[in-house]
Amino acid sequence: MKFLPIIALCLSLIGCGSGGNYYVLATSGKAPSGGGYGIGIGPVTVADYLSERPYLIFQSTPTKMEVSDEHQWAGDLASNFSRTLGTDLGYHLGTGNIRQYPWRSDKELRYQITVDVNQFHGTADGEALLEASWRVYALPAGRLVASSTSTLREPLQADGFEKLAEAQSRLVDQLAKEIAARLEK
Repeated sequence: MKFLPIIALCLSLIGCGSGGNYYVLATSGKAPSGGGYGIGIGPVTVADYLSERPYLIFQSTPTKMEVSDEHQWAGDLASNFSRTLGTDLGYHLGTGNIRQYPWRSDKELRYQITVDVNQFHGTADGEALLEASWRVYALPAGRLVASSTSTLREPLQADGFEKLAEAQSRLVDQLAKEIAARLEK
């Protein structure tokens, strides 16, 4: 028992001293509140190199990825990507009726959008890269109405991981615009 305060002090120092920078994807705008047709987002999957580590990643050569323990996503990247994509889609389509997978019923949804994020990182050329395969299903029948693989690039406005996260946020918005354009046809 006499070592308990010392152990507690050591654990608190370790927790406080960890430092680091944590990032989230930012939305392009606020989706309308309520109303509009229903859109279900998900499932969203991310490539193993993104899901197995919480780090922001730069690709320095065609075969080498660089990470920093000091720069991490603030939570699960697939969840953050899904929520950001949903809000951006709602913003561009004028609907606040966005649901995240899994949802209870397809009855109130017009579309389901699934996404596989194949690449999502910075490049040695000073860009952020997003490659994502996506599909749109009409609900409740589950009929495929659109699918594509989008490869998008966004220049970093300056060096650094924060600028990478900002550029990646803009890439998610670009993807939302591509999907919204297919839904509006």
